[in-house]
Amino acid sequence: MEGQGVGRTLRLLRNRLPRLRAGPSQNNTVEAATEPERTQEHSLSSFAGGQHFFEYLLVVSLKRKHSGDDYEPTITYQFPKRENLLRGQQEEEERLLKAIPLFCFPDGNEWTQLTDYSRETFSFVLTNVDGSRKIGYCRRLLAFLHTAITFIHRTPTFAPSVSCGGKTLVEAAALKATLVPPQPAGPGPRLPKVYCIISCIGCFGLFSKILDEVEKRHQISTAVIYPFMQGLREAAFPAPGKTVTLKSFIPDSGTEFISLTRPLDSHLEHVDFSALLHCLHFEQIIQIFASAVLERKIIFLAEGLSTLSQCIHAAAALLYPFSWAHTYIPVVPESLLATVCCPTPFMVGVQMRFQQEVMESPMEEVLLVNLCEGTFLLSVGDEKDILPPKLQDDILDSLGQGINELKTSEQINEHVSGPFVQFFVKTVGHYASYIKREASGQGHFQERSFCKAVTSKTKRRFVKKFVKTQLFSLFIQEAEKSRNPPAGYFQKKILEYEEQKKQKKSREKTVK
Repeated sequence: MEGQGVGRTLRLLRNRLPRLRAGPSQNNTVEAATEPERTQEHSLSSFAGGQHFFEYLLVVSLKRKHSGDDYEPTITYQFPKRENLLRGQQEEEERLLKAIPLFCFPDGNEWTQLTDYSRETFSFVLTNVDGSRKIGYCRRLLAFLHTAITFIHRTPTFAPSVSCGGKTLVEAAALKATLVPPQPAGPGPRLPKVYCIISCIGCFGLFSKILDEVEKRHQISTAVIYPFMQGLREAAFPAPGKTVTLKSFIPDSGTEFISLTRPLDSHLEHVDFSALLHCLHFEQIIQIFASAVLERKIIFLAEGLSTLSQCIHAAAALLYPFSWAHTYIPVVPESLLATVCCPTPFMVGVQMRFQQEVMESPMEEVLLVNLCEGTFLLSVGDEKDILPPKLQDDILDSLGQGINELKTSEQINEHVSGPFVQFFVKTVGHYASYIKREASGQGHFQERSFCKAVTSKTKRRFVKKFVKTQLFSLFIQEAEKSRNPPAGYFQKKILEYEEQKKQKKSREKTVK
């Protein structure tokens, strides 16, 4: 009977969500729809700079269904429109665009018109058939009561260098929007809508600023948004530490210059740990990390989409330089709540309104985290014993040192991430020395010798479990393909740690 229940769950997931990628996994439907941003160095090379900021800007609105009082999320605007696509490309785009509205409004279809609504910023991740990832950056807010302005949809794509009456055609198009007087926004009841930017680039801070600019223009007229996004699409994505400046015209305000700077340290540009620190104590964060390291099932509960999205991205980022490769849904849509019954590992976020339904679902060995109360509602019971005690204390001590002196999000990110990176340096940082290479350059990992090299019994006990995970397997597979360790942040920390050990040994010899 239990097997039949699991089968029904998986069939439900397949029916509810369009398949974006085929694969042999038992629950590939969910995995194909959402997976985490890869944080290993080898995957960051595609974000070196120069590519487009985004692929689509979508507006997703709630439309009343033909029967009943429920609403259905629908794409009401798409920029740019893709033309002359091959049949396979067109089918892939249709599958992608069909899935997106579900994740823009994951809270179900029962909506009423509102006069007050706090904006929410969140994100989701989709995986294409070819394995490439697309990230959806979302800003959900109340629609303004503007008169429809349709000319912008008919405006062809112009390069900003072409001028018209002393202004670029993009600026002229924005100016033309003022000639069609909008209704005042007013306090009238209306439904929320979502501005969703689809990009293959993981850089949440940067896209949050872009969404701020989108929202600012939304308050004037939706027509003013599209010239700004056209200028953004024509700009090249900056390399780490570099800035791109956009020129944008806003009616009644004139021309503005908007600077978008990419963080210098790219391995943390896709995350913000502030929300996780606000919701949970250090000890709880370490237990979540320990559960994730052993690839267990983890569910986060919270009221807001923003909190869920930020906290689950932060939890996944703690695994750097390893990547969560299982089911990963920052905010589970109501229609996919059966995900929590899956027998395989997952990391998902669920809105608090569905807590009872989750609690009543058949689940085994789950860590259920209430982000609103800062408590664990369910746990396996051994979370405190997974990591070696000495290293666990090291993480806790490092997290507590100087935490109140941190001011910027970059400082907070580095402070939180550092102790967990150091944990992996101390436990598996010697991996490169145990990859035996053939003449062709292909490497073979010597697992037994690798584990034996760990002298501490508690460390070795942990390492023997960790090497069996998919986290470690995927990492080692990439390392076996490369003749040299990737020259990234993790390798830098490994070299620093090895140098510290050499200096310590040298001092000890001097004392003797």
